[in-house]
Amino acid sequence: MQLELWIAFTIASGAFLAIPMGPTVMLVISYALSKGRSSAWATVPGVALGDFTAMTISVLGAGAILSASTVLFTTLKLFGAAYLVWLGIQLWRSEPSPKAVTGEKSTTQSRRMFWNSYIVTALNPQSIVFFIAFVPQFIDPTAPPVIQFAILEATFVSLAALNVAIWALLVDQIRFRFQRPSTLRMINRIGGGFLIGTGLLTIAARRAN
Repeated sequence: MQLELWIAFTIASGAFLAIPMGPTVMLVISYALSKGRSSAWATVPGVALGDFTAMTISVLGAGAILSASTVLFTTLKLFGAAYLVWLGIQLWRSEPSPKAVTGEKSTTQSRRMFWNSYIVTALNPQSIVFFIAFVPQFIDPTAPPVIQFAILEATFVSLAALNVAIWALLVDQIRFRFQRPSTLRMINRIGGGFLIGTGLLTIAARRAN
């Protein structure tokens, strides 16, 4: 693969990932604010695996089927929106626990955050369609495509993981200043409201179309 193509892809991917506030970033921010650093860090591998899944689906050609099928695209999009609303309701209703306040790790909670971030990232049909249009622009037709796709996929997944890790770290520094249960409860509801709003806006946008 030509170095110039890889550098261009890296810059373009970094610019794309730097744009907030997609569902994945909003989910990470909500968890970092409400649950603390350990839960936020659990979303990093979840997001990385989710982007890996979405890119692999695109590379294997399933993404082309998705982009060509309006019904399938809409179904997946509405499912993802409904899942965001459900996550938002769960976060809204959750109470700050001693573990959340003191920052102690919870294996069960971290595992749940991992899978939630994975599902939100992997089942975003817009990302899959984006990869279909985006990645081929940086493929050298004279070189083996499999190796190039592997390099580009590894690059994007690494950048995506770094992006959410930075968000988690920055937001956790803000949360550290607020330790009272009443404040954390309010943060839970703000984060839950963000997720619910994102899901409802997605559904409303679909109905408007």
